[in-house]
Amino acid sequence: MSTAGAAVDTAARFRKIEDTVRATHGKPGAAYWIALAVSASVFAFGAWAYSLIVRTGLHWTGLRRPGMWGNLITDFVFWVGIAHSGTLISAILFLFRARFRTAVYRVSEMMTVFAVLTAGLYPVLHLGRPWFAYWLFPYPNERSLWVNFRSPLIWDVFAVSTYLTVSAIFLVVGMAPDFAALRDRAEGWRRRLYATLSFGWRGTDEQWRHYTRAYLFFAAFATPLVVSVHSVVSWDFAASVLPGWHSTLFPPYFVAGAILSGVAMVITILVPLRKAFHLEDLITQRHVDMLARLVMLTSAIITYSYATEILLSLPQPATDPERSTFIYRMTGPYAPLFWAMVTFNCVGPLLLYWKKVRESAAALLTVCVAVNVGMWLERFNIIVTSLAHDRLPFDWRVYTPTWVEWAITFGAFGWFFMLFLIGLKIFPSVSISEMKEEAAHEAHQAALEAGHAH
Repeated sequence: MSTAGAAVDTAARFRKIEDTVRATHGKPGAAYWIALAVSASVFAFGAWAYSLIVRTGLHWTGLRRPGMWGNLITDFVFWVGIAHSGTLISAILFLFRARFRTAVYRVSEMMTVFAVLTAGLYPVLHLGRPWFAYWLFPYPNERSLWVNFRSPLIWDVFAVSTYLTVSAIFLVVGMAPDFAALRDRAEGWRRRLYATLSFGWRGTDEQWRHYTRAYLFFAAFATPLVVSVHSVVSWDFAASVLPGWHSTLFPPYFVAGAILSGVAMVITILVPLRKAFHLEDLITQRHVDMLARLVMLTSAIITYSYATEILLSLPQPATDPERSTFIYRMTGPYAPLFWAMVTFNCVGPLLLYWKKVRESAAALLTVCVAVNVGMWLERFNIIVTSLAHDRLPFDWRVYTPTWVEWAITFGAFGWFFMLFLIGLKIFPSVSISEMKEEAAHEAHQAALEAGHAH
C-alpha cells in the first residue's frame, strides 16, 4: 500500500473510532431506560429503608452486642475494593506499558469514581447520628471540636476522600483530548459541556507534551494509592486485638482481594456493554481475555492468603482464640457462607484456565459475578464471624442481617449502576485518543512489514 493510501486508511479508522464512541451517546433504547428505571427504583427503596434508621434509630438493624459491625461495614469494604481496579488497570498497567489496557481502562476509571462515591456513603450511613457527619472532617471551628483520630471511621473518611479526589482528577485529565474530539462534532448542551471539560484543548505539540507528563505524574501518584487506601481499610481490623482480625497479612490480603473484585466487576460491566453498544471492534475478545487472566492471577493470590491464614492458626493449641475463630468459621453457623466464599473465589476462577471459558461471554460473566458474590462474602466472614465468636464465650451471638440492611445493600448497587448508566451517556466509554494512537501504531507496523516484504 502506498503512503497516501495508508494515510487515507488511518484517517478512516480514526473517523470510525470517533463514530463508534459517539454512537454510545445516541438516543437511548428501551433496554437502557428499563435498566435505568430498575437501578433508580432499587436505590430509592434502599434510601427509604435507610430513612427508617435515620427517623427511629439503629434498632432496624441486626446489630447487637457483640456484633456491632455487620452488612453496612461489609458493604463499605466491598465498594472500596471495587474502586481499586480502575487505578490498577489505568495507572499501573500504563506504567508497565501494557497495551491491552487501552480499550478497557476508561470503563474501569469511571467505575472507580462511581464505586468511591458509593463507598463514601457508608461512613455516614453507619453513624448513629448522620446529621453530624461533617464532624468527621478536622477543621477549625468555634466549638473547639476535634475528630477522634483513634476512630477507624475517621481514617476511612480520609482514605475515601483522598482516593475520590485523585481518581476524579485522573479521570477528567485523561478525557480532555476525548472531550475535544466530541466537542467538535457535538451540538447544544453537549457542546458546551465538552468545551468546558476539554479545557481549551487544541491538540498542539505543547499541549500533548504537558498532557503526557501530567498523565504520567498522576499515574505514578495514583499507583501507591491502590496500596495505601485499602491498607488503611485493612487496619480497621488488623490494628485491633480481636481473634480473626489481628494479623499482619491483612494489608496485602485486602489489596489483592480488592483488585480481584474490581477486575471481576470490570468484566461484569464490559461483557454486556460491548454487546449493547456494539463496541466489539474497539473492545475485542483479546482485551477481555487479558482481564480474565488478571482474575486468575489475583484469585491465586487470594487462595494463598486463605491457606496461609488457616494453616497458621490450626497448629495452635486447642485453647488458642485464633484457632477457635477459624474452626468456627469453617464449621459453625456461618460455615455455608465460608465454603461458598472459597468456591466462588478459589475454585470458580480455575475454570478460566480453559480458553473456551474465557471466550464464552455467558461463562465468563457467570464466573465474574460469582467472584463478586464471593468477595462480598469474604468481607462478611472476616467482619461478622470474628465479632460473633470473640474471646468471651458468654458473649457469643449469631448476627443475622435484617431486611432493612439488605435493602441498603442492594440500594447501593442500584445507586452505582444508576450513576454508571448516566455516565455512559455523557462520558466517552473508550479512550478516543489512545485508540487512535493504537490504530496509528498498527498502521505503522503494517507499513514497516510491507516495506521489509518488498
